[in-house]
Amino acid sequence: MSAVLRSTRVVTAQGTRAASLTISGGTIESVGEWDTPGAEDFGDSVIMPGVIDTHVHVNEPGRTEWEGFETATRAAAAGGITTLLDMPLNSIPPTTTVAGFEAKRKAASGKSLVNVEYIGGVIPGNAGDLGPMSDEGVRAFKCFLTPSGVAEFPAVTEEDLRIAFPVLAELGLPLMVHAEDPALLASVSEPSRVYADYLASRPIESEHSAIEMMVRLMEWCPVRVHIVHLSSATSLALIRSAKARGLPLTVETCPHYLSFSAEEIPEGATQYKCAPPIRSEAERTGLWGGLVDGDIDLVASDHSPCPPEMKETHGDFFSAWGGIASLQISLPAVWTGARSRNISLERVVEWMCTRTARLAGLQHSKGALRTGFDADITVMDPDASFRVDPSRLEHRHPVTPYAGKQLYGKVLATYVNGRRVFSA
Repeated sequence: MSAVLRSTRVVTAQGTRAASLTISGGTIESVGEWDTPGAEDFGDSVIMPGVIDTHVHVNEPGRTEWEGFETATRAAAAGGITTLLDMPLNSIPPTTTVAGFEAKRKAASGKSLVNVEYIGGVIPGNAGDLGPMSDEGVRAFKCFLTPSGVAEFPAVTEEDLRIAFPVLAELGLPLMVHAEDPALLASVSEPSRVYADYLASRPIESEHSAIEMMVRLMEWCPVRVHIVHLSSATSLALIRSAKARGLPLTVETCPHYLSFSAEEIPEGATQYKCAPPIRSEAERTGLWGGLVDGDIDLVASDHSPCPPEMKETHGDFFSAWGGIASLQISLPAVWTGARSRNISLERVVEWMCTRTARLAGLQHSKGALRTGFDADITVMDPDASFRVDPSRLEHRHPVTPYAGKQLYGKVLATYVNGRRVFSA
């Protein structure tokens, strides 16, 4: 595919400027002057690297009725996402063995509009499977320190991790960690429609304790650890200290922790439920500060949908599935929050393209608009606003806390390896 795209606002590795991109054979042939002949002109809209979302639950095979590659990647394309990393659960089988990995790749074959990469799982007893999965091409591994919500992907203990860590250190791939200490989670016996009850059951101390354990393990064996979906700013000092000591620790937060606060969640509004939970406005403000200061490295969606009946559950926060569908609107959600805080789009590109590429080991071909890089490109009007209409979302199920929310950043076009896969 050959094409020339131009705009007065192209986010290049050297800054945002008027420029043109010449695409040939699926790669960026050159980043040239704005007046390159034959260009498709996008005016003042932004041309930026395609978003790389390193935290997506596609669920196929086995739970395709929750989400599948066809619907997930269509939603990704509509949201300016050109590469996603599929989590090892909640598919059946999970990606915890080479056989599970092969089943996953077979399920994705011929269905994906965007690039799909894969994450392997670390569960009790599968340390011997990690090397073979790495050889087959997984980009990272994932574990849970608390129950994952599905029986086929059990949580690991510190003892399990002490078996897996030497293997992971040799492989050099990051371990993504759902960091909550199960000993500090409250046992629950009664249903509740009150969000504060659910919030109290998963306290900040649980997240902090789990991160402390991971830092302790990294000091013992220097594995690349990535804390997923950080929900609280309370652990930022701990994270900053670990990084200052040279530990290979990275951290993400998610659009929903940056977009919502516990104080605004209505009674019975289980579409907001996730784990760790959405916390206070003060914590949300602290997370934005952590991003700006560099203590938090990146933003990923943690897109984790389910059938509506699993989410609605008569408004009971404890029995509802704990996941938020946001794949298609993660870029506009983050840009909306950044824009309101006078944070530049270049920082959003850093958090959602450049650093996610680095985490996935794709930094030599994706995550920036450079000559020779893959032509994975998003065109967005950052000044255009829209109201989220669930009926227009491409996710398999339209249940989302963003319904009706006014967002900025309309995705106009998405290119994957030089091929246009979405047009507004």
